[in-house]
Amino acid sequence: MSKIKMFSLGGLDENGKNMFIIEINDGIFIFEAGLKYADEMTLGIDYIIPNITYLKENKKRIKGIFLTHGHDENIGALPDIIGEIFGVPIYGSKYTLDILKEEFEESNIKYNNFKELKAYVPIEIDNIKIFPINLSHSTPDNFGYAVYTEDGVIFYAADFCIDPLMKGPYKTDIGKLAYIGKQNVLCLLTESMYAGKEGFTSPKHRIAGLIRETLNTAEGRIIFNVLDSHLYRIQELINEVAKTDRKIVIMGKRLKNIIDSATQNHYLTINPNIIGDLSYLNSKKAVILNANEKDKPYYNIMRIVGGYDKFIKLNEDDIIFLATPIYENREKTFYHLLDEIAKTGAGVVTLPSNKYLAHHASREDLMTMINLMNPKYYFPIRGEYRCEIENATLAEQAGIPKENIIVKENGDVVEFVGGKLKETFNKVPSGSILIDGDNGDDIGDIVLKDREMLSDNGIMIISVTLNKQTKEILSGPEILTRGFIYVKDSYELLKEIKKLSTDIILMNTKDTRYVEYNKIKNTIRDELSKYLIEQTGNKPMIITVIQEI
Repeated sequence: MSKIKMFSLGGLDENGKNMFIIEINDGIFIFEAGLKYADEMTLGIDYIIPNITYLKENKKRIKGIFLTHGHDENIGALPDIIGEIFGVPIYGSKYTLDILKEEFEESNIKYNNFKELKAYVPIEIDNIKIFPINLSHSTPDNFGYAVYTEDGVIFYAADFCIDPLMKGPYKTDIGKLAYIGKQNVLCLLTESMYAGKEGFTSPKHRIAGLIRETLNTAEGRIIFNVLDSHLYRIQELINEVAKTDRKIVIMGKRLKNIIDSATQNHYLTINPNIIGDLSYLNSKKAVILNANEKDKPYYNIMRIVGGYDKFIKLNEDDIIFLATPIYENREKTFYHLLDEIAKTGAGVVTLPSNKYLAHHASREDLMTMINLMNPKYYFPIRGEYRCEIENATLAEQAGIPKENIIVKENGDVVEFVGGKLKETFNKVPSGSILIDGDNGDDIGDIVLKDREMLSDNGIMIISVTLNKQTKEILSGPEILTRGFIYVKDSYELLKEIKKLSTDIILMNTKDTRYVEYNKIKNTIRDELSKYLIEQTGNKPMIITVIQEI
């Protein structure tokens, strides 16, 4: 009899930041360690990662981190968190680990506890057998994991779709899934993102026809923007370009390394004759392959559109093919990008969400997985809460009893004892850590509030110099503003600000040997805030600088 706990530190009631925990007796098994792209309201934040306080406190019990595939939503947090749980073995396919090693190298992280897995070759850790199975996705060797416990199998099916045309490392092995389904599946965990979409995802995830049409009709260059880890999309482009007299120019060291490695390991099939170098960049027959960065969605293509790229200058007969999704909460940025492309005169091709889908499971994919697994319990994961509810609803339609369907939020603990769900209201610490640039520390809500205030109302700096002995004002107060008012049109306002500041300084320095500078600063801030709201309706950030000579 096993005691099993399951909970998520990220990925429930949200898209991205995936990190799911399965505890079996005393061992902790981590599935994924992903990031979430920052939305347009988290000012200046590059990306968001899970809070791993619980893992730091229980590091000695961690048996390993198991990666399904190499997308940022699944591995992107590792460079930021690995220092906190250093030494823990990281398991994944060769392709996934190669991407992660590249990430670590770019972040100057020296790490060597990688454990390469092969599909259908089980491993055993403390008498727990873990069996990786290939699932179809936009990247090769995307694994689902069957975790064998004394009370049945827990099957973790991350991002997947069912497509009979996807072969080799992209293939979903239906036979192996059915085999696991006959071995007493205790709980099935599947993604929820497309749970509300009717039918199978296939063939709506294929874009070869749109690529072919664009290649045949474009009179100039095509700039193909894609996620660098979406190899299936890249292979679709390669296959269609091979039928024409065009050549592909690969932009960026990271993208080139990924494609070279994928080609060497037979994840991509490329005729070298269709690859051109930078000398081919300005040819009208060029197809320029460009990829996004993890912390700055659309950044690279926006740099080209804005005219800041040192190699690529847009022409009116160019076509920009956006083979990337519209990132959640980045819709404003995406449509701004379309506006900027229109201003250049270049054409644009996008993937309408009502016609083209990413490689995620729709309703029929999910119900097929449920039927193959025949689980006792069902746990919708990965997606906004409404998507989890839609996933739960279709599971009930597929025959899972409602009381055996688990819908939770990050941090909520699910517990099984002896193969039976135990009622519990336990929680573990969860939440988000905001990452800004190379700073691995949490930025926090206070910093975001300051940035919001600066963006809304600007800043005012009041500088004054005092005599160290007599405390007399030697210079100032000088007023400096940014993003608040236009100085030349606000002479009277600035004059009154200077007078108020002077009065407060004099009142607090007169007839005293000890000056409370914090009191002066706080009083200036409070009084000027009241005055400026009355006069302008705005409340800038006010900083007072006092120095003595």
